[in-house]
Amino acid sequence: MASLQPSHTLRLDADANAAEISSEDEVSLHPQSGNPQAPVMSLDDAKGHHTVADETNESDFTGAINTSGDILPRDRLLKTPTYDYAYEKSMSHAEAKLFYQQHQFASRNADDEPILNSVPANYNAAVTQTADAPSYAPALKEHNDSEDVIASTVCEHDSIAETQPTRDSTSLDQHGPQFTHEHHFNSPIMSANHGTYGINMVLSKSQDQLRQSPLGVGNTHSAGDNLGTAHGTTNKTPNGDAVTSELNVICRKILGLLDRRSKYIQLSLQGPGDNPKDRHGWKVYPAPPEPAWEGDNETGKFSDNSRPEQKKRKMGQDIGEDFDMTECLPLPENSDWVFRLDGNSVYQVYESDNAASTNQPVVRIPSLRDFYMDLDAVTDVSTDGPAKSFAFKRLSYLEGKFQLYTLLNEYQEIADSKKVPHRDFYNVRKVDTHVHHSACMNQKHLLRFIKSKMKKSPDEVVLFRDGKHLTLKEVFESINLTAYDLSIDTLDMHAHTDSFHRFDKFNLKYNPVGESRLREIFLKTDNYIKGRYLAEITKEVISDLESSKYQMVEWRISIYGRSIQEWDKLAAWVVDNKLFSPNVRWLIQIPRLYDVYKSSGMMENFEQVITNVFQPLFEVTKDPSSHPKLHIFLQRVVGFDSVDDESKAERRLYRKYPIPREWSTKQNPPYSYWIYFMFANIASLNIWRKQRGFNTFVLRPHCGEAGDPDHLAVGFLCCHSISHGILLRKVPLLQYLFYLDQIGIAMSPLSNNALFLTYDKNPFANFFRRGLNVSLSTDDPLQFAFTKEPLIEEYSVAAQIYKFSAVDMCELAKHSVEQSGFELSLKQRWLGANCSAAGVYGNNVAKSNVPDIREEFRHETLMRELALDQPQPGVTTENESHPLRKGGEQATASLLTSSMIYSSNHLQNQPETNVTGDTCFANPAHHLSGTKSSESTGPETLPEQKIFPGIVHERAQRGSMLTRSLAEDNKVTKDEDKVEGNNHPSSS
Repeated sequence: MASLQPSHTLRLDADANAAEISSEDEVSLHPQSGNPQAPVMSLDDAKGHHTVADETNESDFTGAINTSGDILPRDRLLKTPTYDYAYEKSMSHAEAKLFYQQHQFASRNADDEPILNSVPANYNAAVTQTADAPSYAPALKEHNDSEDVIASTVCEHDSIAETQPTRDSTSLDQHGPQFTHEHHFNSPIMSANHGTYGINMVLSKSQDQLRQSPLGVGNTHSAGDNLGTAHGTTNKTPNGDAVTSELNVICRKILGLLDRRSKYIQLSLQGPGDNPKDRHGWKVYPAPPEPAWEGDNETGKFSDNSRPEQKKRKMGQDIGEDFDMTECLPLPENSDWVFRLDGNSVYQVYESDNAASTNQPVVRIPSLRDFYMDLDAVTDVSTDGPAKSFAFKRLSYLEGKFQLYTLLNEYQEIADSKKVPHRDFYNVRKVDTHVHHSACMNQKHLLRFIKSKMKKSPDEVVLFRDGKHLTLKEVFESINLTAYDLSIDTLDMHAHTDSFHRFDKFNLKYNPVGESRLREIFLKTDNYIKGRYLAEITKEVISDLESSKYQMVEWRISIYGRSIQEWDKLAAWVVDNKLFSPNVRWLIQIPRLYDVYKSSGMMENFEQVITNVFQPLFEVTKDPSSHPKLHIFLQRVVGFDSVDDESKAERRLYRKYPIPREWSTKQNPPYSYWIYFMFANIASLNIWRKQRGFNTFVLRPHCGEAGDPDHLAVGFLCCHSISHGILLRKVPLLQYLFYLDQIGIAMSPLSNNALFLTYDKNPFANFFRRGLNVSLSTDDPLQFAFTKEPLIEEYSVAAQIYKFSAVDMCELAKHSVEQSGFELSLKQRWLGANCSAAGVYGNNVAKSNVPDIREEFRHETLMRELALDQPQPGVTTENESHPLRKGGEQATASLLTSSMIYSSNHLQNQPETNVTGDTCFANPAHHLSGTKSSESTGPETLPEQKIFPGIVHERAQRGSMLTRSLAEDNKVTKDEDKVEGNNHPSSS
């Protein structure tokens, strides 16, 4: 395990595990514990040429170690299972020597032609273990005997141009995923001109040497092993069994948590491939427009499923005119299954009345008690000290690794992007994954709309209040305003600095001019005019979206749970106003306002909220003809959201939470209570809807915006993805879990800047660099945006503040499409036919504008982290029978299997691409020289990489100067001998 104390030296390694790795120049770096002055054998020693620089360096290194005995007892730190001060100091000297020898070796060959080496046939440190070494992780996939390609993690380019022919695939699978990542095959894009062996190869070779050294005896795990237990990061000494045991405990806990989430997601059918609308042949109606370019029409032939007489329209015009209710008829028939509300206020689905009478539901939903036990398990691990330290170090490593990758491959990414025709950031598809419908327009748009209605329809009756009908003109007269008086400042709907940490003031910003009457008239779906004004302005926003072509939205619209008729009213509003567009999908947000309803006497207990929200959904699933418009509307709904002020204090009044039927106090249930009953009922509903062939729903709540960080544990356990998530910066373990499972996070930095967290402190950029699945969203353009394109505004501010490149922006746009609930056929059109696959195989750079090298890096890094959390076999711990272990490996194994979808045939068909980047080397001759003869091959001739080009250590600089002076003396001597030979030819 990584040291819990801060490091005393600047880490110069490209990998967090590199502290344990000796250079290929060395046989051993670390002196034996019993002999602190053990000699260090360099590359020159192996050749029989021991230089003066080596002697000087060895004396400095040995002397520095001996000075550790002069430390005062009061300053000597005690050795713990996770930290050894003396060993850490010795490692700092070992690293300095490694750095010196790297530059010394590089300076020796600075004037020579770079040598590209093949690995000798008898060298197998990177791909084999000892014969009796067990596998650390399940096999990622069945490898074909044909060629396959997996790039190096750090993407060092052309360090070795060709690799040896590999063994059969079975020998590779049995050694675990870490060897799969480092095992390379001969392929067109990984040929002599595009080798991918880099730092990882050097690390693996050095570990083979470490095993032969005294410190390597008995150490069976490799340098790139699953646990990442390196000498420099985990202090793995011959007496470090306690450290290994602790690491196994942490890894088993992480696997246990991933398994718990996997069970909840699988049960509720929120995983990939669970939704029937992602199947081939799902009809999208109205059909989206045909691609403008013939080359784009490779997937999604929607016209095949549409009727010949289907209406066509130009995008951006006549919104909804291509929708006809009769096209959706006839509706599906009644189902034989039945549903009941059980004693725990969860709707259960039964195959028949007999099954209902005997209480045999189709699926067993976890009880409230089981849910809170699982939630406590997540919370306990997330607050465990060693686990937090482990997660924090891994996250720091991931961020540093991406920064190194960027330094090495920035120019290559730019070059790859320039090769893509037509595509750039502005014309890649991007989805606003978190935006509230009632605030989807900007202030100027709303102001123009209100003024136009004042001029064109002043005498229209728009409100019934206090027993009388009011026209629009009378409403404005009652607040002493005219159309001419209105301005942006008068509307006062922008969230200024007075809204910071004042969610109550922010909610008041939804009222134009501070008047709730205007909000009811213009921004409500259920009012006297049946939401006609809101529908009209919605069509104008849709027209702008369709005109831009490349911007999509998932609008969140409210169902409050106050009445059981809300669903029918909302569906009628959408269908009657024909608010259908290929650019729009809907989410249903449920405000957590039970305490308000209870205080006003609208309901007796919390169960009534559940009934009002979910009973119509089960009714329409059983018999679509009972709510025909609701059935049509639900085909455009992708999921549910839970919204309210998370910063509200949650006082626990009960030692054991009562069931909703008994929750009759005015106290609002806690966040976790709301989410559980949403999850439980969605799970039952999804089982039934999938059985009927209807689309299913996911749970994507607001989570981690403010308040208790434990909300994030709920989001991790049972939610498909979340919105905001800025509190993940305070919980490193949950952040690491969100990374491992690639849980989507729709973040809105501009919104957070106005409400809870200033822009400079927002963790969005850190999350992105670490590889979390984040996307940008606008949240409330009416309150936060100034331009006509709020999503582009969000991207542009992030690009300016965080210094994002064009590739970063396109990667974020791709994340937004992947997180969204649009049909798979549409995603295939936007991202490519294989968009559901992971890694390079699922990336189509011609559509996403994300270079393959970036996707390769992201996928390879994730696979290594998943492999890292596999516990080491053969280590018995006291937690061997802990329930967290049971099935824990199954979750990660399924993640690995589902994510590892590389295809050698696909990669061979791709055009040759520099996967690792030319910027790793200053000399372009690497790409032209090809392979050398077998005389120049071998591990001792492998060129060492300069980890930080241009930075030379002081000792290394002295050594290189001394080396150059000796070389110049030798050259002068040879020239003198040559002159003498020419003057006396007879002597030769």
